[in-house]
Amino acid sequence: MDEREDAERVQARPAVAVRKAALRARVLAARTGRDPVTRAADSESLAAAVLDLPEVRAARTVTAYVSRPSEPGTGPLLAALVERGVRVLLPVLTPGLVLDWAQYSGPDVLVRCALPGNGALLEPAGPRLGPDAVADVDVVLAPGVAVGPDGTRMGFGGGCYDRALALVRDGLPVVALLYDDELVDDVPAEPHDRRVSAVVTPRRVVRFG
Repeated sequence: MDEREDAERVQARPAVAVRKAALRARVLAARTGRDPVTRAADSESLAAAVLDLPEVRAARTVTAYVSRPSEPGTGPLLAALVERGVRVLLPVLTPGLVLDWAQYSGPDVLVRCALPGNGALLEPAGPRLGPDAVADVDVVLAPGVAVGPDGTRMGFGGGCYDRALALVRDGLPVVALLYDDELVDDVPAEPHDRRVSAVVTPRRVVRFG
């Protein structure tokens, strides 16, 4: 790469970051404005759609997550997976924004963990399995803020899921859980951004490539 190309790449990064921040802010604002009753119904629909995926029906181990209040709800999904006998691994945020993993067996194993800056997450309190545990599952169910038409996923900005997805073996199903309007026409992408193989919303399933 010559000096001109290198300079153009450096200049492009802030522009992409600005576009990502604007899209993220718009989506998160829309999430906070959703009706709680509709949100609860959507969580049931989302669970039914995920559980009906062939790769999830065949899975013995999956990763999932405890949704934040404004996210598409994963409560019914987690309960159904455990009842089905699926081994469910949930993320544990460690220093450096690296995801570790621990097994989920029900809401009584969850503890509250503060996020850097503001907010909190619920995480499993059991033994830590190591960041590489994500490489040994059958399906990854991942959060996101938006996904573009080529499967590019945009997260919350910390990069922890991008780092985790980099450990996933080729061909492993990675499914993002979103609301219907979070499948967008364009997601600004940077080299570290990872693609997903499918998106499930309360009303549809979209697969990529």
